[in-house]
Amino acid sequence: MSKQFLTVSKRNTDRFTPEDFAAQSGREAERARALYMEGFIRQIWHRAEGNGACLLVEADSREEVEQKLASLPMVAKGMLTVEQIIELAPYKGFGNAL
Repeated sequence: MSKQFLTVSKRNTDRFTPEDFAAQSGREAERARALYMEGFIRQIWHRAEGNGACLLVEADSREEVEQKLASLPMVAKGMLTVEQIIELAPYKGFGNAL
């Protein structure tokens, strides 16, 4: 059964220039689009300060999340570090109200 995870990533701006990121942005978007079409990425946001991304993903395990994120070009090249992978659980506070 698939679970949902929230991931938080950060650009490694101490090691890579804005030009480095720009050069990879097309390939990164292409791979992210493929992961979206596969049903892995459910939602994706840029961090407001412009230094990374947050993704809502769906997978059977944390290991699967790590493997699929590693296929993103910026992660593979060390340009982007996945700082957190948080497994989510359904919110039960509304009970049967809905």
